[in-house]
Amino acid sequence: MDVSILGRQFRVACTEEEQPELQKAVGYLDAKMREIRDSGKVIGVERIAIMAALNMAHELLSVRVDGVDLGEVRRRMAEMRTKIDEILSAQDELF
Repeated sequence: MDVSILGRQFRVACTEEEQPELQKAVGYLDAKMREIRDSGKVIGVERIAIMAALNMAHELLSVRVDGVDLGEVRRRMAEMRTKIDEILSAQDELF
């Protein structure tokens, strides 16, 4: 699936069933990164991505909801981290 984050195109492997949730995640991440970029306090796509990830991790850890399987949350975060690392690695090869 092709996605756009902060005006950059990425190809992400996912099942058809995962696509709607991935689109939501992409939209949320893109909005967070644009918010950080537009603040003018952080320069550089990599730094913006790291700040967005930190903000999102803080949001996740700050919310306590009964019935949340933290093991599942951690597993999904690890999968996302792996995908982000793969994407960033591929982008590094372009430059």
